[in-house]
Amino acid sequence: MSETYLKPARKAQFPSTWGGELKAFLALGFPIGLGQLISFVVYTIDAAMIGRLGETQLAASSLGLVIFFLLWMLGSGAVFAVTPLVSQALGRNQNERRDVRMTVRMSFWLIAFMTPFALIFGLFVEPMALALGQDPVVSQLGAQYTLTLIFGWPFALMIFALRNFLSAFGRVWMPMVLISLTTLFNVALNWILIYGNLGFPRLELVGAGIASSLSYVLSFTLFAIYVTRDSKAAPFRVFRRLWRPDWSRMRDLITLGFPITVMTLFEGMLFNVAVLIVGAISVSAQAAYQVGLNVASLSFMVPFGLAMAGSVRVGLAVGAQNLPALKRSAIVTFVTCVGIVAILALGVAFGASVISRVYLDVNAPENAAVVGLIAGFLPIVAGFMVYDAAQVVANQLLRGLKDVNWPMIFTGFSYWVIGFPICYWLGLHTAYGANGVWYGLSIGLFFAFVLLCGRFIYLVWMRPERIIFSQNV
Repeated sequence: MSETYLKPARKAQFPSTWGGELKAFLALGFPIGLGQLISFVVYTIDAAMIGRLGETQLAASSLGLVIFFLLWMLGSGAVFAVTPLVSQALGRNQNERRDVRMTVRMSFWLIAFMTPFALIFGLFVEPMALALGQDPVVSQLGAQYTLTLIFGWPFALMIFALRNFLSAFGRVWMPMVLISLTTLFNVALNWILIYGNLGFPRLELVGAGIASSLSYVLSFTLFAIYVTRDSKAAPFRVFRRLWRPDWSRMRDLITLGFPITVMTLFEGMLFNVAVLIVGAISVSAQAAYQVGLNVASLSFMVPFGLAMAGSVRVGLAVGAQNLPALKRSAIVTFVTCVGIVAILALGVAFGASVISRVYLDVNAPENAAVVGLIAGFLPIVAGFMVYDAAQVVANQLLRGLKDVNWPMIFTGFSYWVIGFPICYWLGLHTAYGANGVWYGLSIGLFFAFVLLCGRFIYLVWMRPERIIFSQNV
């Protein structure tokens, strides 16, 4: 007998009040958001510790992370698709087991298929960077950093798949603890390998890459142990007969994951191309852009994690065919996420002096140009953050509905028809320079928010029958 029917089917239950929904949302979202923030702190720590080596090394780390996140985005569809597939399955039946296991298993298969291509791609980073007009020294150092990071790439994706699986049934605190432990491990390895402490060789950027990759390996190992021992996760037996394929589920992951991958590439590549645009302006501009982007990304992690929780809540509501719960979940998610980011944005707008000191020695004469650029960037970054949070909430909520094709088109239009030309023109052909790149990014994000939010309102408030009574949006 199928595991699905070992127990009676039981739909997910939801609070009937706004206060109850907010409480349920925060209980799920707060640890996810905090875990997402802590996981990104690894890159902030890397940037801060690498920044002590000099602006060239900081610029090279920016270039290396462009490539790493490009590869991460290419694999992201396989892991982001886990959330709606698992949450809707559990929304229909809280006792589902096999369906959930197949989703997690085949996400691992897709990651395994992509890994050799990622490693090969890493061998060509330096010539690609040189062809795109980047500084030769920055290109060489960035290539070395990227290659060491790529070895941790499949583990980073599998960790995310397991986190999405655990989030669907409320296991969120222990993942945050595991991420915190591995972040501390990464800090210690950075201190040892970047600067050559405790008798180890001074490896600088290569040491930072090795530290990050080993941290991913450790983190995945801890997650794998946890999902086989936890009382709620263990019954799913996600590693059971891992070698057995389920081609139908792989097709589901690809069908849902491919548009998500394209959407992620549309957005992420705009930010990464912006690195190349400011790199063509100057090394100082590229280093300052890396600081601004790191601050914005760090601030983005909490609303992103909360939006992921909103996606889970929406997916459960769709599976349970509960339209009032769906609407409450969406509104609570949007108001909470954008409100938190608006508060953080005020700190970024007026905190240039403090923020600069985190990344650079502001008293060193050679860093004066970078510090000045950071001061000019951050007020623009603050506005950028609000639009970024708004669009990511709308995007995540649509993923909870398994609506991915129109959002893919909307993001492509917003970022590449609107955002990129403005970034390019203002950055390289006007007096705005690197500030103009940030203006272009903000405008692209604003258009994405308007289109994605409009799509969600259309589906949920105007055409709810398409999502409540059909699982194929």
